[in-house]
Amino acid sequence: MKIKYFFGILIWFGLTENIAAQTTDVFAWWNPAGNAFPVLEGQAWPKEVKSFYDRLPARAEQTARKAVWDLSRHSAGLYIKFKSNASNIVVRYGVASKGNFAMPHMPATGVSGVDLYAIDHSGNWVWAPGQYNFSDTITYRYANIEVDRQFKGRDCEFRLFLPLYNAVSWMEIGVPEGNTFIPMPLSEEKPVVIYGTSIAQGGCASRPGMAWTAILERQLDYPLINLGFSGNGRLEKPVIDLMTEIDAKIYVLDCLPNLVNIPDKELENKITESVKGLQAKRSTTPILLIEHSLGSYSGIINAKRVEDCERSTKVLQQTFAKLKSEGVKNIYILSNAALGMDINSTVDGSHPTDLGMKQHADAYTKAIREIVHEPANPVYSTTQPIIQSRDGYDWRGRHNAIIELNKKSPPRNVIIANSIIHYWAGEPKDPIARGEDSWNRYLAPLDLRNMAFGWDRIENALWRVYHGALEGYTAKHVVLMVGTNNLDINTNEEIIAGLKWLVEAVQLRQPGTGILLSGIFPRRDMEKRVREINEKITKLATTMKVTYINPGRVFLKASGKIDESLFSDGLHPNATGYNKLAPVLAGYLKK
Repeated sequence: MKIKYFFGILIWFGLTENIAAQTTDVFAWWNPAGNAFPVLEGQAWPKEVKSFYDRLPARAEQTARKAVWDLSRHSAGLYIKFKSNASNIVVRYGVASKGNFAMPHMPATGVSGVDLYAIDHSGNWVWAPGQYNFSDTITYRYANIEVDRQFKGRDCEFRLFLPLYNAVSWMEIGVPEGNTFIPMPLSEEKPVVIYGTSIAQGGCASRPGMAWTAILERQLDYPLINLGFSGNGRLEKPVIDLMTEIDAKIYVLDCLPNLVNIPDKELENKITESVKGLQAKRSTTPILLIEHSLGSYSGIINAKRVEDCERSTKVLQQTFAKLKSEGVKNIYILSNAALGMDINSTVDGSHPTDLGMKQHADAYTKAIREIVHEPANPVYSTTQPIIQSRDGYDWRGRHNAIIELNKKSPPRNVIIANSIIHYWAGEPKDPIARGEDSWNRYLAPLDLRNMAFGWDRIENALWRVYHGALEGYTAKHVVLMVGTNNLDINTNEEIIAGLKWLVEAVQLRQPGTGILLSGIFPRRDMEKRVREINEKITKLATTMKVTYINPGRVFLKASGKIDESLFSDGLHPNATGYNKLAPVLAGYLKK
């Protein structure tokens, strides 16, 4: 097996074994609990847990009710991220409730199973079906994995979701020796924190990745903390107090299904105390309150259940209105109509089917995106924020490094672009620098932060802006120089729509900053197309009240064709080309 360094830590795999049932390969095994840095996402207190796969800190055993504490031992919402180029992956583990792998209304694959997803090199989610065996040691075997045929053999990012209704006691992940396996560190982004009932815990998803919280995590691409406790999501102070310790992107309170049988006034008090308890310590963090997912509209013919659901929803609505009238800010409500549950949405009149889970996730995605200022209805691929890893470097690692650099040394000017700028020079440094002399002469004195990423499209730049690239400082100029990598796959209309969303995202996060919207650089055999779309970009800049710039004109001959002597490949400038570009770009930044 290739032994790889990750952030300076050597990852060693031992305990090899021949898995004859799947392949003759010798496998190398990795134990998450023995890793040198935390790897269990979805866990808010990784250094304080009693057992490695717990959801609450050990001290919660003294403050939470026993039922809540016991359910917190279930690994619902926990997931592990890793990179690998293996075509065969095996997961083996033990659970606390041996022999009780399933429930009458929920299969073993959801209660006690795991679920493996991957992200291809263009940022699209794919799913790996596994062969599984439930016994004292549960084993999942994933064979013939080919995440991305275009980049076969290259590492891809995987996400392993853990059991929803069982407690993992130990786990190992194995890949054939000679393949890479790189555990990924925990995300440093603020998490979405969800406090709820059995529905939030995952009942009754067919597999862990189909729980609505897991779908939501993949769709938003923010870390998510699942504090769903089956039958015990009751807006209790010990849990609310623990939630205030989490610096969250948003808090979600979805507890009405466990509170339908208490008096209206008591329910009002619980909602009010929970909201004010959270805001006492996290005043600027949004709180999303959820109506009961069921009502008369859902087509369920159980009069008592429908009446209870609608009564609790009415109390929530009235309490929400009262809080707003008192001046409480940063609170929102998600209606049951938005959740859209119907006769196909539940297993038993309460717990969602996989269809109901997707309906939940879609409604939550839309609501949360709007709250955190991300447009909720992308029409084109250029308006769908997404990561990528097409160019072979650590894309997320570069994003995180830039955010850390911005915290330590806030930049005066920034440029968001693609490989044309990424591999020019500047900070953060890259092993490839094709025009370092010109950058150092003209752009370094202007403190231009190189926030360009090789192979980025508009939608990738949009993800970076949504995920913190422009937060925590105020720049003099933000240069937007993206779109060339969209030319082969998107229409001009789609590219302009994406640039509009990108400009709006920058304006919201950098109000008052000068935005320089660049025309697309000319490239071999596409000069006419570039000219046409740059005319549209000019009009977009005028409409958006930002400054249009076109430094790429320095690469053109009088004939309108590119000057090949300035390029290495008809797209990327050579050192001579960068020397021509640098003073022009610097001139815009000096204004």
